[in-house]
Amino acid sequence: MTLKPKRKPSKQAGFTLTEIMVVIFIIGLLSTVVLFNVLGARTDAQVKTARTNVAALTNALEQYSLDMYDYPTEQQGLEALVTEPAGANSAGSYRRGGYIQKLPLDPWGRPFVYKRPAEKSDKAYDLYSLGADGQEGGEDENADIGNWN
Repeated sequence: MTLKPKRKPSKQAGFTLTEIMVVIFIIGLLSTVVLFNVLGARTDAQVKTARTNVAALTNALEQYSLDMYDYPTEQQGLEALVTEPAGANSAGSYRRGGYIQKLPLDPWGRPFVYKRPAEKSDKAYDLYSLGADGQEGGEDENADIGNWN
């Protein structure tokens, strides 16, 4: 029986622990930078979407008031823009098909707040989103976004 000679292990058989740790640190650093940039853009987009929806609903409310000679009551709410409220025929001329097809939710999935008479704006009504936190007031992305901004 012949014995095969043993191979000498190569000194460069793999990565050292230090090299692996450096690579993991660099990947973590890059991930953090990308994450902060993506989350910031998402928050900005949500705020802009809320402002756009408030503007669209404000426009629909103005059209409603031109046809009906008044704004919807707080009890009728924004639903009056989609379906004709009870007793609307006597007040004015409700537009066939409504003023919008569907009531949008704010970017955080909650309905917009409609209050009449107004407390925050110089209009006859307040229309706003409660922001990211869903609470009155707040700052930055948690601030209320309404027809007074």
